This record gives sequence, C-alpha cells and structure tokens, in this order.
Amino acid sequence: MQLLDDRTFLRAITAFERSLAKVLSVVLTAVLVVATLQLLIVLGMDLLDLQMNWTGEGLIRLLDQVLVILIALEVLQNLTAYTREHAVQIELVLVTALTAVARKVIVMPPGVQKNPADLIGLGVAVVSLAAAYWMVRQSHFKRLPSRREPATAFQDPDRL
Repeated sequence: MQLLDDRTFLRAITAFERSLAKVLSVVLTAVLVVATLQLLIVLGMDLLDLQMNWTGEGLIRLLDQVLVILIALEVLQNLTAYTREHAVQIELVLVTALTAVARKVIVMPPGVQKNPADLIGLGVAVVSLAAAYWMVRQSHFKRLPSRREPATAFQDPDRL
C-alpha cells in the first residue's frame, strides 16, 4: 500500500507542517498589523490627552503593548525560520521566551513585589533561559562545520 509507505507518509507530514506554518504566519501577520494599528491609534489619542501621566501607569501600559507586539513578531520570526530551514531554531525560541519573561518583570503590577515566590520564580526563569541561551551559543562556536563534511541542517523533503 502506497499510503502506508514511509516515504509517502513523511512527505505528507512535511507538506502538512509547511502548510500549517504558512497559514500561521499569515494569520500572525494580520494580527500584528491590527495590533500595531491599535497601538498607534491609542498612543495618538493618549498623546493628545494632556492629562495622561507618562511617568507611571501610562508608560507601563505602553511598554506592555509594545513588548507583546515584539513577542508576536519574534514568534513570526520563529515560524519564518521554520518555513525556510525546516527546523526549529532553539536560539530564536529562547530569545522569545526571554523577552516574554522580561515583559513580565518590566510590567509587573504594583503589589507583586510583596510576594517573594513570584519574584524568585521570575528570577529562576530568567537565569535558566539565559543559561540555556548561553549554552546553545557556546555549542555553535565549538562545533564549527568542517569543509570536508556535507551540510546536514537541511534535508530536502522530496528526497525522503
């Protein structure tokens, strides 16, 4: 049976993964455009409001919205890299996670500082993600490709 053949099955799975990554990229692009437009409209209205306090809650709210858009943009970069290279780029994933945790730290609402467990948890997350990122970066420096060996990062799905 050709449907149960490993090569045919793997081609079908690869085609599905590519299609899904493309659909998710298009949807995320649309969401990013709408979110950016909303941010610009709200920012424009807030700038016209002379009562707005930019040294406190207003600035924190703006940073929160900008960082959420930045995180979504990094997820889009993850999807784009996956579509281009057919592999999950662990560095991009770790940077996205670091940005998300940094967002939590930056826009931490008042009163959270009173709960040491939350602060310890965020600290452990930041240190763990930073250490993982450092280890991944170090592994790239130690494992430089040899000119004698063929590249193995890309496998043509049509040859599977």
